[in-house]
Amino acid sequence: MDLDEVADELYALPPGEFVAARTEAARRARATGDRALAGRIGALGKPSTAAWACNALVREQPDEIAGLVELGDLLREAQQTLAGDELRALGTQRSRLLTALTRQARGVAARLGHPLSDPVADQVQETLRAALVDPEAGEALLAGRLTGPLSYRGTGLGVRPDLRLVPPARAEPAAPVPARRRRAEEEARRAAEERRRAAEQRRQRELADAREEADAAAAAAEQAEEAARAAHDRADRAAERQAGLEARAEELAAELERVRGEAVAAGADAGRAARQATAADRVARRAAGERERAAARVAELERAPLED
Repeated sequence: MDLDEVADELYALPPGEFVAARTEAARRARATGDRALAGRIGALGKPSTAAWACNALVREQPDEIAGLVELGDLLREAQQTLAGDELRALGTQRSRLLTALTRQARGVAARLGHPLSDPVADQVQETLRAALVDPEAGEALLAGRLTGPLSYRGTGLGVRPDLRLVPPARAEPAAPVPARRRRAEEEARRAAEERRRAAEQRRQRELADAREEADAAAAAAEQAEEAARAAHDRADRAAERQAGLEARAEELAAELERVRGEAVAAGADAGRAARQATAADRVARRAAGERERAAARVAELERAPLED
């Protein structure tokens, strides 16, 4: 068994499972005959809820925490070289980052089944602020083995009464703090640069997608406007045609009424003419009878002999 491996496993557990897992790990170490290791395991402090949330955040967002520590380095350097406006801009960035990371810690804790109360979330933010301001606090946070929240009092790293840091305990000699710090800072800078490049690539992709969507939307809008104009033209022509047909229908209705009147008058004329024709037929027949009688009389007179 290795203390670092055991510590990494224990500090990745929810707070409620820590003590039982620590007891079991110490028992296994004693079973192998390594009482010294069992004692060191038994001395590992149970993390407070705020410390556990910070450790969980480091495990889930190592690049974000490395970026936080790197920003602290940049702020310390900036105090020597930057103007007031630039320092204020970095300060604003710092506040936003602390707020965002605290919100992420609350999200991670809630997802793991241990929502944070507001006071505990304040301890988490204070720990993150200490890691931002003090390099040693940053290293402690990055190790992911906090047992209690950290705070920074303005003159150095302050430690709350329930805090114990669990340093690596490998057999080989530990590297000097400055060397570890330089390596951590270099790794943080590389990680931050990679994040910046990835963010810029995402921004460029999003910008290209947004421009493509904007072009497509503009084309669709132009087509829609053209279709609307065509529809309005068709509606105007249809309305004009309707008005013409209605006017023509009114004319035809008036003409039909006139023709009907003329037909009625013609019918009356036809009736009178028929009656007159009937009367004329009677007169003609009488006249024909008179003509025949007159002709017969003439013939009769012509045949009669002359008297002396």
